[in-house]
Amino acid sequence: MFEKYKHNLIVRRIITIMAVVASALLQTFVIQSFIRPAQLLSGGFTGIAILLDDIASLYGKSFSTSLGILVLNIPVAILCSKSISKRFTFYSVIQVFLASLFLKICDFQPIFQDLMLNVLFGGFLYGIAIAMALRGNASTGGTDFIALYVSNKTGRSIWEYVFAGNVLILCVFGYMFGWLYAGYSILFQFVSTKTISAFHHRYERVTLQITTTKAEEVIRAYVSKCRHGISCVEAIGGYSRQKMYLLHTVVSSYEAADIIRLMRAVDPQIIINIIKTENFVGGFYQAPMD
Repeated sequence: MFEKYKHNLIVRRIITIMAVVASALLQTFVIQSFIRPAQLLSGGFTGIAILLDDIASLYGKSFSTSLGILVLNIPVAILCSKSISKRFTFYSVIQVFLASLFLKICDFQPIFQDLMLNVLFGGFLYGIAIAMALRGNASTGGTDFIALYVSNKTGRSIWEYVFAGNVLILCVFGYMFGWLYAGYSILFQFVSTKTISAFHHRYERVTLQITTTKAEEVIRAYVSKCRHGISCVEAIGGYSRQKMYLLHTVVSSYEAADIIRLMRAVDPQIIINIIKTENFVGGFYQAPMD
């Protein structure tokens, strides 16, 4: 059992490292091939670093975007490490460092000349870069830390509020450099935020309605692996007239697939109905980020 756990832990760490590297590389690609050529501004601390560079250029100076990303992210990472997870923060800092490094050593070329294509494809790919890091139990730093800190406290996704905060930054950009590109940047950020919401479901919950004839075995396996409650009532099959059981539990959508596999291993004939849970009142165990 210990060897299997150790093997799974190593696999998870490898997946995290791969997600962090891929996310940083994709983020760099989007900045160099879509954001910079289209004179856009991304959200978060990366956007602030780009904005500082643009402001410095007005005075004939230069502010390194890669250095700005590091300087802005490290203090927030230190503050959030205790409330989120030290391991999660560590991998997030690695992602930020790699993105900063790739911006220095990579030279991706523009793909599209059309501004709208840069906005749409760039926004989508930037959202994928963030979602990729989140799925690998890391982040791209900056406002991701703040969003995840609040989400851990409330149990709800707040990417819409992050979008609102980014819009304020983009309004400053628009006031200083023109509203046309600020408007396109807001559209870019909107596409990016929607992409993250489409792929990142950590704080979404689903209700599992389970029909089985092996309630004791299923409950025992479930309780041994999960920290959520589960209820059970007796029932009679309408067609077979046989005695069976109805189980009910609410879990994170991230856990649902693993739980279903576990239950089907115990009872191959089990029937599971998955219902999206819009609202939930009461205690709910949210697994910490690891």
